[in-house]
Amino acid sequence: MLYGTSDAEPQTEIVVSQLAQELYNSNLLLLLIQNLSRIDFEGKKDVAQVFNNVLRRQIGTRSPTVEYICTKPEILFTLMAGYEHQEIALNCGTMLRECARYEALAKIMLHSDEFFNFFRYVEVSTFDIASDAFSTFKELLTRHKLLCAEFLEQNYDKVFSHYQHLLNSENYVTRRQSLKLLGELLLDRHNFTVMTKYISNPDNLKLMMNMLKEKSRNIQFEAFHVFKVFVANPNKPKPILDILLRNQDKLVDFLTRFHTDRSEDEQFNDEKAYLIKQIKELKPAPDQ
Repeated sequence: MLYGTSDAEPQTEIVVSQLAQELYNSNLLLLLIQNLSRIDFEGKKDVAQVFNNVLRRQIGTRSPTVEYICTKPEILFTLMAGYEHQEIALNCGTMLRECARYEALAKIMLHSDEFFNFFRYVEVSTFDIASDAFSTFKELLTRHKLLCAEFLEQNYDKVFSHYQHLLNSENYVTRRQSLKLLGELLLDRHNFTVMTKYISNPDNLKLMMNMLKEKSRNIQFEAFHVFKVFVANPNKPKPILDILLRNQDKLVDFLTRFHTDRSEDEQFNDEKAYLIKQIKELKPAPDQ
């Protein structure tokens, strides 16, 4: 009825509208999600397809299902908790990322206590589930730029104390993904206030300098993209400047030898040359 088959077109808008209204009235969307683990494998995929289809439905500029879910946020929280259950985690992830496309729903999820469970979900031992959770986590933190910037500013201390655990994770994939996402967040102009705060903390600089020396070349490379933001800042606070000055010669020497085999990567080499020049030219602040 909703999306047709290979043999038949979807039903008319009036019929679909009545069906959607009954879904809302009977609370069926929540019931389906709450009982997802009882449904067989193909049935779970069908639930996700029906959910996403109804969610995308529009009347003019309105999205009735989005409006409905705003009044029933437990639908979102139940989906988020789906990552706790291996057999439904990926189905819930598919539905959550569809929800995250709508700013009103993303806002409910970001500003909920349940959002902070993602810092746990992205580290679960099952690789597929951890990767899926990270995709949803990243979508929530990057899709709606102004909403995300406001959320990160308002919850800076809580978010970044949790984020620190990801950067120090024993799981290589978690560390690499979270480091890459951190670089993206700091370089997004909407997050200027958050970036300024992050690069003013000497502990964050020390962590990135240590990550530049990691065994994994991929982690070194992602750390470079965060480290460069500290160096490029024209208004370095004294504690940041002091660390860079203390390590000035070592850093110039290290960066000169850093990933020299990336000769084809023009942007990287330009950035590296710029950093070396900036570090060579560093001078103590006038009041020292």
